[in-house]
Formats: sequence, C-alpha cells, structure tokens
Amino acid sequence: MAVTIHTKLSKKPAIKQGLYQFGTIGIILAVTAFFALMNESFLTYQNISDILRSISIVTLLAIGVTFTLVVDGFDLSVGATASLATVTSAAALVLYRQELLVALLIPLLCGLLVGLLNAFLVVRIKLPDLLATLSVMYIISGLQLTLTKGSSIYEGMAGATGRFIPSFLFIGQGSVLGIPVPVVIMLLVSAIAYVFLEKTTYGRMFYMTGSNREAARLAGIPTNRYRLYAYGISGLFAALGGIVLTSRIGTGQVSAGGPLLMDAVAAAYIGYAIFGAKKPNIIGTVLGSVLIGIILNGLTMMNVPYYAQDIIKGSILVAALAFSFASKK
Repeated sequence: MAVTIHTKLSKKPAIKQGLYQFGTIGIILAVTAFFALMNESFLTYQNISDILRSISIVTLLAIGVTFTLVVDGFDLSVGATASLATVTSAAALVLYRQELLVALLIPLLCGLLVGLLNAFLVVRIKLPDLLATLSVMYIISGLQLTLTKGSSIYEGMAGATGRFIPSFLFIGQGSVLGIPVPVVIMLLVSAIAYVFLEKTTYGRMFYMTGSNREAARLAGIPTNRYRLYAYGISGLFAALGGIVLTSRIGTGQVSAGGPLLMDAVAAAYIGYAIFGAKKPNIIGTVLGSVLIGIILNGLTMMNVPYYAQDIIKGSILVAALAFSFASKK
C-alpha cells in the first residue's frame, strides 16, 4: 500500500515536469492539427512556405529581444528600429539612387546607433530598461515621421528618380533551391546566434551577466560591456528585419515595424517555456515565432477578423507562458 502511494506521488512531479518541458511543443502541435483539420490547404507546401516567410522578420526582431533578455534587460524599440530601417533603405535606393551596399549599411548603422542609445540610457544613465527603450521607441517614430512627413517611400513618388534594384528585392522576394531567401536568412542568423550563446565562452558571459550581475562583476566579467553588446545586437537584428521587410513589400512604409513588436516580444518570452529551459534561448524564440505564425496564418485562412485575432493569440500566449513562469517557482 505504501509503495503504491509513493508511486502515485512520484508520478505527479514527473507529469508536471513533462508539462513544463513539452507544454509549448504540445500547444504548437495541437494548434497545427486544429488548423489542418479546419482547412485542407493548411499543410500544403505553399502555405507552409508562406508561414515561414512571414515569421522570418518577426524571428529576426525576436532574436534581438532575446539577447537583451539574456542580460536581464528588455528592448521595446525593436519595432520602431525596424521601421527606421525600412525608411532609410528605401530612401537610399529611391531618393538617392544608391547601390546595394549603401542600402544595407545605412539601416544597419542606424540600428546599431539605436542600440547604443538604448545602452547609454540603461547602462550609463541607469534608467529602467522598459522606460528607456519605450522613450527611444517614441523618439525614433517621431523622427522618421518628421523626416518623411508621414509618407511612405516608393518608386515613382514625387521627386524620386531611383528604384528598388533587383539585387535588393531578391533579399525579400527571391529563393534559393526553392527556399525563400528570408527563411534562409532566418535559419542562418538563428543558427549563428544559438551557437554563440550556447557554445561559446562569450555566450556564457551574457548568461552570467543576466543571471546574477553582481556575482558576475565580482568574478571579473565586464557586465556593463555585455549589456551594451546586447542592446547593440538587438538594434542590428531589428534593422536587418526592417531591411528584409522593405525588400519583401517593395516600399519604405512608415511605422511598418510597429505591428511586429508584440509578436517579437511574445516569441521571445514563449522561448522560456520550451523544453523547460527557464531562460531566454534561441531555439525557444524560433519556436515561439513559429507558434505565432501558425496562429495568425490559420486564423486568416478561417476568415477570422483581424481585430479578433489578437484575442485568440493572446490567450494561447498566456497558456504558453503559464508553463514558463510556473516552472520558475
């Protein structure tokens, strides 16, 4: 009798731990199965390709957010930074008739500068990261609206003599061996970020900085420098996402990155729950982006109004996060 009771008690923690580790994976599989049953076109190659293409930009922004979460920070400016990248890359091509290299370097430089500004406010001025990056988000949004007078940048607009060159459009619209280029970029960046954070000494320094900053500092780790690196990387990834977005839609749309912010943040936080990691991680972030992409695509195929999609997406996000934060207790 005592053995039976002990066995039952031991099974409960095992089941609970299994839910913590694989709950989010289960949600992804369940959501995929549901939409596949509701629409026979959901699991077609074309639709899967569309999902991967759509999540590629969100994933780039989410990886940047993940780096800031790793050092116990947070970046709310990634959406605005992506918008700034769309405007600057489009302006370089359409308004100033620059070539591919300039159209890539200018937005990346802008993204890096935004990241350094965030780091200055958070690390040097010691503002709370949430308030600092929120302020920077508004500054960047206002700046690009002022410079563009609220107008998008596109071929044929008044005073524009340039165009979106084919090599630039290939980034967002081309394919390699049948795989969309944005997906290739997403996979390469994700792999590099994963190896860097999980397999290198520098990556461990990032995690040590975030887990216990004071202990890391006493151990000789330059914690402020790694926090600066994290925000700089976040700005670069947000700018890269903006470049891919511009290349995909063929215009420089003002505030185009705004809607991507919450999806990127959600993807990064869902990563906590993947495999019971209990920490921000790249694989979790990518799978979080996949979950968000599946939900949005499936709801669209079911003709669910856009204003109702956030309700459903938010509910599933809460369920996924519940596994993460419960496991930390």
